[in-house]
Amino acid sequence: MAARVLCCGDVGPLTLGDGTLAEPIAPFLREADIRFAQCERIYSLCGTLASNSNAVHARCAPELAQVFFDCGFDVVSLASNHTLNFGNEALADTIQLFRDRGMQTVGAGMNIAEARKPAFIDANGQRVAFLAYASVLRDGFAATEDSAGAAPLRVRTWYEEFDWQPGMPPLTHSEVWVEDLEAMCADITAAKKEADHVIVSQHWGIHYIPKLIAEYQPPAARAAIAAGADAIIGSHAHAPKAIEMIDGKPCFYSLGNFMMTGVPKAGEKARLFEDRYGVKLDPTRPFLPYGEDARRLVVADLELTDAGVQAGIQLGEIGTDMKPRVFGAGVAFDEALRFVEDVSDGFDSVFRVSGTRVAVEEPRGTTTIKAKS
Repeated sequence: MAARVLCCGDVGPLTLGDGTLAEPIAPFLREADIRFAQCERIYSLCGTLASNSNAVHARCAPELAQVFFDCGFDVVSLASNHTLNFGNEALADTIQLFRDRGMQTVGAGMNIAEARKPAFIDANGQRVAFLAYASVLRDGFAATEDSAGAAPLRVRTWYEEFDWQPGMPPLTHSEVWVEDLEAMCADITAAKKEADHVIVSQHWGIHYIPKLIAEYQPPAARAAIAAGADAIIGSHAHAPKAIEMIDGKPCFYSLGNFMMTGVPKAGEKARLFEDRYGVKLDPTRPFLPYGEDARRLVVADLELTDAGVQAGIQLGEIGTDMKPRVFGAGVAFDEALRFVEDVSDGFDSVFRVSGTRVAVEEPRGTTTIKAKS
C-alpha cells in the first residue's frame, strides 16, 4: 500500500486575518495521509529577546498557532534560526502547545537528545520517520546535552580572493561541521532501522535569492541520502529553489513559503533590501517582505510504497489576501512550472506533468516536459 505525504514550507503568519487563512488549502491537505510543515515562529507569552537577535517578530501569541491546526499538520519542525530567540521557556511552551493538540514536533528540544529524536507516523502500511536540523543558527541556539535548542547542522564559511583587481567580490566557500554531519547521518541510519522511510527537514541555505545554492548544501544532501534518507525537505529561503534527484531520492532545496506574513518594508529599508539581495519586493503583497518570489509555494507530494518514494510537487501561491492556494491547470500553473524548471537548471531532475501533479524523476535519456509558453 502507499502513503501520501504532503510537505509544506515555512508557516508563521503574524495575524490570523479574518480567521480563514487555511480555508482555500485545507481540502487539498486533507487528501494526504500525513502532513508536514516548517514552523517559522515561537508561540509563547514568556521570555525575552536574545541579545544576539533582532527578531522581535519571532515570538507570537499562542492563538496565532491556530493555522497549524486548521491545516491539520501531523508533524512540524521547530529547527530554525528562531528556535531560541526568546529562550528556553518560550521554546518549551511552543513544543507543549503543539503536543497538547496531538501534533508531533521535531528538530528542537530541551536537550540535544530530544532535538534529535525522530517522530514516527504509521499510515497505510508504511512507517515514516521525520527528523529536522538547522544550519542557520545564532550562537548558542544549538541544543547540547544539558541545554535547549535546535538540532544543529552547523556550517563553516570562508572567503577566497581569486582576482587581484580592487573591489572584486571574493568566492564564498562553506562546509558542514564534520561532527554535526556525522550525528545527522547516525540519526538517519538509526531511524531507518525503525521505519520504512525517513524524511529529513533542513532549515538551511541562502534566503531570498532563488537560484543561489550554498556550497555546503549538495554534499550535505548527498550524505543524508547515503545514510538512508528518502527525501530532504528544505526551508528558510522564503522562495522556492532547485529540486534535485539523488540516487532516486528527491532533495527540495527550498519549498518557499506556505503560509507566512512579515513586517512590511518601506523607504530606506526596502531600498537596502533590494540592493543587498538583488531581488524586488512585491508591491501587491507588502506583508510578504521577502522578495517578489515569496508568493510562490511548492508542496512536496510524496508517495511512499514498499518499493520506495515517488516524488512529485504541487504548485501554488500565496494570494494578495495572504491565503495559500494550489493551482489547477492553466496559465498560472504553467508559469509556476517554468519557474521551478529555471531554478532547477543544472540539477538532475526531470519534471513530468500529470494533471496538476508534477512528477519529479531522474533524467534517463529523456527531456524535461516544459510548461506551455
